[in-house]
Amino acid sequence: MKRSSILSLVISAWMAFSTSAFIYASADSTTPFANGADIGWLSQMEASNYIFYNDSGVQQDCMQILKDKGINSLRFRVWVNPTGGWCGKKDVATMAKRADSMGFRVMIDFHYSDWWADPGKQNKPAAWASDNLSQLLTDIYNHTYDVLDTLKLLGITPEWVQVGNETNNGMLWPTGKASTSMANFASMVTNGYNAVKAIDSSILVIVHISNGYDNSLFRWMFDGLKNNGGKCDVIGMSLYPSYSTTPWKTMNSQCLSNMNDMVTRYNKAVMICETGMTYTAQYECNAFLLDLIAKTKSVTGGLGVFYWEPECYNWQSYNLGAWNTNGRPTLAMDAFLGISHIDTTTKVLITTPLTNKEIQIYPNPFYGGRLHIELPGISGITTISILNVNGQVMKEQMVKNASLLVIDNLKMRAGTYFVQINNEQLKEVRILVIK
Repeated sequence: MKRSSILSLVISAWMAFSTSAFIYASADSTTPFANGADIGWLSQMEASNYIFYNDSGVQQDCMQILKDKGINSLRFRVWVNPTGGWCGKKDVATMAKRADSMGFRVMIDFHYSDWWADPGKQNKPAAWASDNLSQLLTDIYNHTYDVLDTLKLLGITPEWVQVGNETNNGMLWPTGKASTSMANFASMVTNGYNAVKAIDSSILVIVHISNGYDNSLFRWMFDGLKNNGGKCDVIGMSLYPSYSTTPWKTMNSQCLSNMNDMVTRYNKAVMICETGMTYTAQYECNAFLLDLIAKTKSVTGGLGVFYWEPECYNWQSYNLGAWNTNGRPTLAMDAFLGISHIDTTTKVLITTPLTNKEIQIYPNPFYGGRLHIELPGISGITTISILNVNGQVMKEQMVKNASLLVIDNLKMRAGTYFVQINNEQLKEVRILVIK
């Protein structure tokens, strides 16, 4: 029998079996909380000769470093026909096998695109570009089944599968745009759901949208799916404080309220599928993650928290990872071990309140310590000069297009100093007080 015929029979069987619209998957109290990380870029980074080090500076497998940081679950995105094969079926199968062999639980995130799918773009794969709704439903089913079947042949059964990525307004635009036709989007979700369950009924299917703090968005989406027969087990959320002016504590509280509402309103389990914060704010990110993890655990049906691409450092201009530029994890990752870090960095007095950019010193007293100068959004050549009260230059350094300058082992005793910053975009003098 042809593969397409087998798939058709499987679809029919599942359509007959799955008659209820929204099926609830509760969080089993015996199932460990998912301390997760999305590492979809890792294979490409390794192929580009990126090296990873543990806290002691010893070179190590990135997955092992994550495991030692308390990560027990890994997430991999799937694109249909990606350029170079990265995040395609073969690449994902290789990475999932590697993760599974190390004891990680696995999440597969279907984008149903050849590249990124997110709230701003949900482009059809080139091979599906001219397909109508009926054919797209078949495409979704076949692609989902094919990838998961490939994993199954390798002995891998994902614990979770996302049907779409950050589908705030549906997917496979314009056909599946939710604001145009929620019914079309719901049928797409259902076909993906049915394909997953045909592989293994125990896999939890996630519908994932961003802005986990926005209850009105989530109610609109999941009311729409419920009213149009959409199926899922878990409501997935993204939460990124770095993309909002709202303080992270407020955002976390809003997200907690939203998670509780989703569980009560739709009888669904919930999960933070993506989160992150700028790598330079390691203390703040550590506190943010500890709070978010605790809040998610407090929800009946709160399954886990996944950090999005923590392993990134100096990679494709992505600055929301949790790795330092020296290839070591930041203190933020210790949140997954339940370890809290208090920021003992002394903030410097400034001569003018023209910007919110800060200079930080660590430790204080500072002799032989480290100077941090953050210059977000600054491009071109910047000259940093450190002068004593007599105007003598103690240290001068030129950097290009640097958002963060770190000067180690700078011999400065207690006293008052001036830090002069010269750039075409920024000319400032700051007072540096060392106790």
